[in-house]
Order: sequence, then structure tokens, then C-alpha cells
Amino acid sequence: MSTGHVLMGLLVSGERHGYDLKREHDEVFAGAKPLAFGQVYATLERLQKKKHVEAVEVERVDGPDRTVFAITAEGRSELDRWLAEVEAPAPHVANPLAVKATIALLVGSEDQARGYLAEQRAAHLERMRHFTKRKTDPAASITEVLAADYAIAHLDADLQWLDLALDRITALHAAVMGPDVRTVSSPSNSMATNQK
Repeated sequence: MSTGHVLMGLLVSGERHGYDLKREHDEVFAGAKPLAFGQVYATLERLQKKKHVEAVEVERVDGPDRTVFAITAEGRSELDRWLAEVEAPAPHVANPLAVKATIALLVGSEDQARGYLAEQRAAHLERMRHFTKRKTDPAASITEVLAADYAIAHLDADLQWLDLALDRITALHAAVMGPDVRTVSSPSNSMATNQK
């Protein structure tokens, strides 16, 4: 996501200073990582150099002066160009969940891998309940509902993959380990064996 294009999108509906842009971003994109004030002002400075935004006035209030920005005609053209671009799907699948599950199969037993997958599944279900509660809150805004829908859809896809992995755990373990791979026990397993 381009922070500059997002800030320009927020400026389309009217002039704002950096503080308002940060606050509005965090409200509109409630499920995203909040923007840092430093990131907002650094991005506005870059946009101003590109003539995509311009300073229209300085508000004098209690505390530091606040520069009010507006999007320019050049900025609106760039925003429209960016919006027209098709967001290409990622060329590689690099889901940390799938990577960790594969490592769990590689270094542990079937039971250990199954335990990890089951715990991860429970964590996903708990997170889905959180977003479901958020989207059904009568006070939720449409942007909060959309963000929750997006999160739930991704969590549901992960859950489907976890269920498939649990169903295929024996075959997955054999495929990952291979017939000639020697298992290196963890320190805790080695100690338990030596104590017997």
C-alpha cells in the first residue's frame, strides 16, 4: 500500500493538516497498522516536492502551528492513475503460517506437528470471533465492517488450509522428511531419553 496515495485519497474530500490525516487514516483503516505522525509528515513533504499536494494555510492553535494541505490537479491525476492499476497477485506464496507448519513437520514428530496445527487453528478461530464481534457492533462504521470482512475472509482461507493439513498430516510428514532423512532430536527429547 502506498502511503502517499492513501493520504492523497483522504485529501480529495477536503483540506486537512497532518494530525487530521493521521487520525482519519486510523479510523478509516481500522484493521491496519496505525500511521506514525513522522510517517505522515515525511510523506506529505515528499508529495509536496512532487507537486501532488500543496500547503494552503497555517493554522495557529495552542501548541505548534499546523500546515493545512490540499491535493493538486497533478496529485489527482496521479491518484487516478494509481487507482486504475490492477493490483497483481503476489508471484510467490510466502505465508508464514505455511512456512512454520513445514518446519514443524521437518523437525518434529507427526504428533508435534499436529499439536502445532491444532493450536494455530484455535488461535485463528478466536481471532475470527473478534472480527465477527467487531463487524456486528451496531456502532461499527462501514469501513470497519469492510476491514473485518477482509480479515475474516483471509482467516477463513487459512482455516481451510489448516484443516487440509491436519487431514494430510501423515502424508505431509513423509513427503517433507523423505525416506533417508535422519531425525535430530531436540535437547529436551535427548535428555528424556538419557534419563530412562
